[in-house]
Order: sequence, then C-alpha cells, then structure tokens
Amino acid sequence: MRLSSLADYAIVVMSAAAARADEDARLSATDIALRTGVPLPTAQKLLGRLAVAGLLESARGAGGGFALARSADSISLADIVEAVEGPIAMTACVEEGAARHDCALESSCRVRPHWGAVNGAIRGALAGVSLNSLSREAV
Repeated sequence: MRLSSLADYAIVVMSAAAARADEDARLSATDIALRTGVPLPTAQKLLGRLAVAGLLESARGAGGGFALARSADSISLADIVEAVEGPIAMTACVEEGAARHDCALESSCRVRPHWGAVNGAIRGALAGVSLNSLSREAV
C-alpha cells in the first residue's frame, strides 16, 4: 500500500500548520507552499479539502489564512488521509457506500469476510498516529 502524492502532501501541509499552531498564526496558501515546497495550486486545493473536512479553519481578509480547527493531538493520520482520499479501504470489497463492483470471485471468495478486519487494523494504525507526533522535530 502506498499513499497517493496528494495524501502525502496533505500530511506535509497539516504538519506545517501544526508547527505554527502554538504561535496562533494563520497561514496563507502561499506561506504553506513556501514552507513545504508543495506547489501553490496543490496547496490551495489541499487547504480547501482539509477545511471542508473540518481539519482546518479559514478566515478571510487581513490576518486571514488557515489554522488547525482543533489540537494537533486530536487530529490523526487517518483523519488527514480520509479528508483527501475518502474512507480507507484496502479493496473494493470494504469500501463503504461504493457502487457495485464487478469481481469474478465475489460469490466464492473465502477472503472477503476478513477484509473488514484487515481494513480496520490499517485504519487503526493510522488513527494511532497523531498530527502532533508528525509535526515534532525528528531527534
């Protein structure tokens, strides 16, 4: 399993926002792009998605920009990935609300009943990593 570039960039963007949270500062898309190296159009797109997901709050005007909507301790890696990619699903079998998929093995698949547990373990592992831990300086 590999995260998409967009999910990876979202984690970088959120980490940059978390690093500034103590300063009570709002960051513009331009600030984020300069601090992270994420291209400005991508930063703009991600900031919008992360705000819609309730992970960032935005304010317009002088002193406006983006800031964490809640503490970095209460935002998980799973929250960020799901904000960009949608629900975490290892296979189409476990996608919630997914359109009917065509799988030649569906009627006789012995593994399908177990994918929920696998999916839960992956999501649980991602949920166990806080944004706060990702935004700290590496030692």
